[in-house]
Amino acid sequence: MTESDAQQDGRTLSRRAASGSPRRHAVVIGGGLAGLLAAHALAEHADRVTLVERDRFPEEPASRSGVPQDRHVHVMLESGQNALEMLLPGINAELRELDVPRLGMPDDIVQWQAGRWYRRTAATTHILTGSRPLTDWAVRRRVLSGPRIEVVEGVEVTGLAGDARRVRGVRLRDRGAAVGKEPRVLEADLVVDASGRSSRAPAWLAALGAEPPHEELLDSGLAYASAVYRASRDGDSPFGGVYVVANATQPLGAVLLPIEDDRWFVTLSGMRGSEPPTDEAGFTEFAARLPHPVLHEWLLKAEPVSPVHGFRKTANLRRRYDRPGRRPAGFLATGEALCAFNPVYGQGMSVAALSALALREALSDPRRVPTTHRVQRALFAAARPAWDISAGADKNVPGATGNAVAPRLADRPVDWYLHRVEQRATGNPVVGAAFRRVLSLSAPPTSLFAPSVARAVLFGPTPWTPPEPPAEPEAEATAR
Repeated sequence: MTESDAQQDGRTLSRRAASGSPRRHAVVIGGGLAGLLAAHALAEHADRVTLVERDRFPEEPASRSGVPQDRHVHVMLESGQNALEMLLPGINAELRELDVPRLGMPDDIVQWQAGRWYRRTAATTHILTGSRPLTDWAVRRRVLSGPRIEVVEGVEVTGLAGDARRVRGVRLRDRGAAVGKEPRVLEADLVVDASGRSSRAPAWLAALGAEPPHEELLDSGLAYASAVYRASRDGDSPFGGVYVVANATQPLGAVLLPIEDDRWFVTLSGMRGSEPPTDEAGFTEFAARLPHPVLHEWLLKAEPVSPVHGFRKTANLRRRYDRPGRRPAGFLATGEALCAFNPVYGQGMSVAALSALALREALSDPRRVPTTHRVQRALFAAARPAWDISAGADKNVPGATGNAVAPRLADRPVDWYLHRVEQRATGNPVVGAAFRRVLSLSAPPTSLFAPSVARAVLFGPTPWTPPEPPAEPEAEATAR
């Protein structure tokens, strides 16, 4: 891209300089959380934003086919809550008014990791655990109230309009339209792909004569299944949730978290060859194989209120649009169309909010012309910490596949150190607090090497490990 192209590109992405400037139009592909929040950020800089969605949005909180993972556990990390609040002031209070639970970690959750229970010390971070349909509905209600945003529903994007130098819109076709019907073109100055991990944008770019992005793939083979329950009325639960973290030696995992309307989500997970079943009896039996019976015993007393749903698309996938290449101006990727994570780490919704905030800030930066490449690099940077955590952990899973698996010699001492972090985080408050800040995307991974943390990691005592899990989780998990 020449300097004049970059200047023109920057004028396209930035707010009108004068009232006589041409009207600027942005199109966002995909009406999930990433697309909604990107549209909201763009509405501060474009005269008109069109959100294109294949589905038709439900009027009330409900699952939809375009978000196949919305039948599983979701959390909004503290970093995501903060980003969401900056984008939509008051939204977290609205979610709480909608009965979305807020849990403190580690004190509210019984957590088994690295062969031992976490000490349930005072919370250093909090998560929101409402269902994905409710979170999407609350955000959608706020975003679509904006006067500059319009929605085109029941329509799919079949390609990009323009050429290898500049994208000038999208090609649309009504879902269910007769084969061979000519798509119509929706012109735009900027197109943002938020269509998810199954994005077809690489092929669309190639059709324009542009260079598709290099893709990095890392698949641990994890699969999971989820169902919704109502808790037993026999008595109050001694915990706000249960989290069993799988690792290389213990391939089964589980999450039990409350959602709105006095219901609970249970997600069971297993690595390749240990996939959880999707029938109710098999689901319950699978829970009995976890390293402690606490969740299995809970399930035996609870009432199922939904079928069991399975999910298998859990690979980490990153498209390197940030790298220089023969790609057109006027096109950006965000959300899982840019970087998709193993969902077991609970990062997706938070990264969607952080990415929208990065988009807004990159377009508003008075020091730099917001060229497509510059803004795309900002979006890449917003997703990078989550990728480092998710892909960094999954590359050590036996049997992991993909072109991003191959370890480097320099990774060995870092992996050794992070293994000690994981072990000591369960019982050392200093290490635990630092570890949670990183996992909640509130601090960079480099913060784990701060002097106070490193001293505890390198020279602190190894946490005591019982020869067998305690008979009751409170025996160690409630130690304060």
